[in-house]
Amino acid sequence: MRTGDHAPDFTLRDHRGLPFHLGDALADGPVVLFFYPAAGSAGCTAESCHFRDLAAQFADAGAQRVGVSMDGVERQASFADANALDYPLLADVGGHVAAAYGVKRPLDLLRVRRTTFVIDVDRRILEKITGEFSMNAHADRALAALAARA
Repeated sequence: MRTGDHAPDFTLRDHRGLPFHLGDALADGPVVLFFYPAAGSAGCTAESCHFRDLAAQFADAGAQRVGVSMDGVERQASFADANALDYPLLADVGGHVAAAYGVKRPLDLLRVRRTTFVIDVDRRILEKITGEFSMNAHADRALAALAARA
């Protein structure tokens, strides 16, 4: 997946067990979809908390934050509760959505490449952000892409 491509539509269960459908979410504005390797790991916690801490800026941009990992609903719920995450965490247990977005790794150890997609309401990818070690860069660059859209 690259900037300008159409984001694949999908439905996954969130950390509360409720269905999350990308197409429905986009009716409310752009979606910042970020894939992370493992709920509760140090890097993923730092990244997810940075997305949490920028809630007001994402709201001002009219965008929704959505995290995705291959962890199950229970683990996602524990992760959300432990870190007071105020946005959906999706359980892509089989890695099908990660594969559709081209971020699933061939080995199960790290599962997915840390990647963020800024998706506009027409399902076009405005920005693709990659990088395994700069945990704040994903949210910061997503906000910049949303600002450039306006």
